[in-house]
Amino acid sequence: MNQTIKQFIEEHEAEMIEMRRVLHQHPELSLEEFETTRYIASKLDELGLEYRLMDPTGVMTEIKGPQPGKTVLLRADMDALSINELNDHLEYKSTKEGKMHACGHDAHVSMLMMALRALLAEKDQIRGTVRFIFQPAEEIAKGAKLMVQQGVLEGVDNAFGIHIWAVDEAGLVNCEPGPSFAATDRFQVHFQGSGGHAAQPHMTKDAVVMVSQYIAHVQTIISRATDPMEAAVLTIGKVDAGDRFNIIAENAKIEGTVRTFDAATRDIVETEMKRYAERTAAMYGGKVNFEYERLLDPVINEKRSAELVQSISKAAFGETSVGHLPPTMGGEDFGEYNNYIPGAFATVGTRNEAKGSDFPHHHARFNVDEESLKVGAELYAQYALAYLNKDEF
Repeated sequence: MNQTIKQFIEEHEAEMIEMRRVLHQHPELSLEEFETTRYIASKLDELGLEYRLMDPTGVMTEIKGPQPGKTVLLRADMDALSINELNDHLEYKSTKEGKMHACGHDAHVSMLMMALRALLAEKDQIRGTVRFIFQPAEEIAKGAKLMVQQGVLEGVDNAFGIHIWAVDEAGLVNCEPGPSFAATDRFQVHFQGSGGHAAQPHMTKDAVVMVSQYIAHVQTIISRATDPMEAAVLTIGKVDAGDRFNIIAENAKIEGTVRTFDAATRDIVETEMKRYAERTAAMYGGKVNFEYERLLDPVINEKRSAELVQSISKAAFGETSVGHLPPTMGGEDFGEYNNYIPGAFATVGTRNEAKGSDFPHHHARFNVDEESLKVGAELYAQYALAYLNKDEF
């Protein structure tokens, strides 16, 4: 472990917390992070670093060491959510009505910026290049794809990211090899019948009957068509049908998500959902429009990268700092980087009941235990140095 990195972060912890609070007060939604982008750029100007402004938002910069070597990418996302914050007791509560950092991305940005500053102070120890990206639009599953399209992975050998995690106790690091976050897909199914008077059902094709039968039976895809050893979740989150209590519906629509880890399981669920929809519509004399969008690919931690995170965590924070928790069915667009290069994605716990940081992500009272920020910042920086100094990767 580089002790200078640890010391630097501890000495500047208050500045990192202050940055996080400034960002928390000024949340911006996906692809609207213009003020956030300017704020990050201003910090890089102060450090004398060149950077690239991404389109439409986001920032990329690098620190090149004096010795040649590989390139490692460190990523933080920076968008907020359309939630009205209820943390009235916080002096740094969101100042923007209906917008809130309810997922910890303000923490991610401040941790990565502190890691950057710590690595800049230790520039002579860098063998290769550390690339930093402050990524927009994770919440709408578009940011990572935009960054890849704009070339952030050119010349990169490995990528590392962190997510603050409200499920785990503050400071606990989790980074298991293999699947970490699930592939996340969105579906829309629109059944079309022939509406009419409630007193004359024989003259209609009832779309409500179609959608009801579909909802009742589609879950059997999970229980009967997929391998029970492969996780899959099918959730119908929205149903919209009918116009009036005494009219048989002509249209009925549902929307929802599918979450999987295994590619074959993902294909089976999509294929069978479409087949069920077509057969159901045909059985009741209607039509159906089936749309299925693959939003996020799974996050798969490469074995050596994940093991490096674990060894760093034990050395920097102690043996008990590492958890061995199962993967989550939540989605994260860091998986887009996994599609091209190996790497790892870790979670850093932030749960602390005594400090009120025990609400789940996307909750209007979400907050983080700011003690966790120095863990994330050091993990970013130590990972970059350790990876670049390992010849066997």
